[in-house]
Amino acid sequence: MRVLAVTHGPLVRPEIFADVIVGDGHELQEWDIRLQGAPPREFAAVMVFGGDQNVGEEVHHPWLHDEYDALRHWVRERTPLLGVCLGAQTLAHALGARVTPVGSALIGFYDSELTAEGAADPVFGVLPRRFQALNANAYRFELPAGATELVRGPVPQAFRTDGPAWGVQFHPEARRDQLLEWFRDEPRLPKPLEELAAELDEKLDAWQEHGRRLCRAFLAAAS
Repeated sequence: MRVLAVTHGPLVRPEIFADVIVGDGHELQEWDIRLQGAPPREFAAVMVFGGDQNVGEEVHHPWLHDEYDALRHWVRERTPLLGVCLGAQTLAHALGARVTPVGSALIGFYDSELTAEGAADPVFGVLPRRFQALNANAYRFELPAGATELVRGPVPQAFRTDGPAWGVQFHPEARRDQLLEWFRDEPRLPKPLEELAAELDEKLDAWQEHGRRLCRAFLAAAS
């Protein structure tokens, strides 16, 4: 299966999702939309990853319009789609939902819970009913019209909409060094960087296993 990964910079790539995709015998193409323009659209599945850009910053990042157009195209064509963090926010916006600042940035692990629909979902249902989700975001999405909420937390954490398309606010794909690079340049850390690093050392291995299961479940649903 040919999988497209849309990225928004060198520190926001598919990471452990890439390991799963390639390791399970699929073909992965990465596409940095900032540098390469509107992405190709003929893929069996698409993943859109995070970034330090935000919905509403189209004057500074005009390529966001290309992303919204591509997302609407994939939804219309029923291309299986997974948006992560910024990718979930651009998906929600492309489908008419609001994306707004959180207030205080969410950085670290936060209690989250599957809804009844999330427990029955073919992708998010592989997660425990209750878990701590790794967030790194200052914006949040509202649910698009007709979307189903799958995971609740300090902000809506995941939804599914017709497409089939899924959006997830937390980061199931991230690696330790990648996260520490994000946190190092973040002025709104809720605790010292050393404490966040210790929390990652304690929780990240188990969290990444959840991420691998989630990625495989998406690939299975896409195929």
